[in-house]
Amino acid sequence: MTRALEAGRREPVSGDIRSAVVFLHGYGANGADLLGIADVLGEHLPDTLFVAPDAPEACAGAPFGFQWFPIPWIDGSSEEQARDGLLRASEDLNAFLDGLMVDDDLLPEQVMLFGFSQGSMMALHVGPRREDAVAGIVAFSGRLLEPEALADEVMSRPAVLLVHGDQDEVVPPAALPQAAQTLQDAGWSEVYAHVMRGTGHGIDNEGLSVALAFMRERLGEA
Repeated sequence: MTRALEAGRREPVSGDIRSAVVFLHGYGANGADLLGIADVLGEHLPDTLFVAPDAPEACAGAPFGFQWFPIPWIDGSSEEQARDGLLRASEDLNAFLDGLMVDDDLLPEQVMLFGFSQGSMMALHVGPRREDAVAGIVAFSGRLLEPEALADEVMSRPAVLLVHGDQDEVVPPAALPQAAQTLQDAGWSEVYAHVMRGTGHGIDNEGLSVALAFMRERLGEA
């Protein structure tokens, strides 16, 4: 049985929902951590609904935050527990996306996934395993999990934008070219990358501008 995800919302500036951006937060944070970005993006994506679900589990490593799945080297969980958590959270996120599309009358190609850190890992894991491709995936400061399984499990190949700080102290910057190569080897035709110079584990203004251009084009608001 899937777990319902609580989510914050920012309605479109125009009042008309023609697309949606789903923010997926990092380990130990919550949906509100990214939802504030909608205040910056909203005027440039006037017909876009922004939603930001909380991950389904309380976070052992950050008691006031949430996690999509446990991280062994932080919380002492096993690799098996981490993988089981990933699979269960994937089911939860898929159910959330399905419900969003029904409730707000959206097609998959009108929905963009925007992840940060562990949220990027979720976006890159779930998006390609959905039968109908979403509009795209923006993955900040994350990595591609289980790369060896991707080619066999992929069901759709949405456009992907990988963004990473070259001073990231949490997820190594090398995760970006590794993910890009794996996606290309698995048949992706649209993989884009941007390196945020002098940036650690975060999102800078230049990276956000690159992400905005990517989203505007694929959501039909360019």
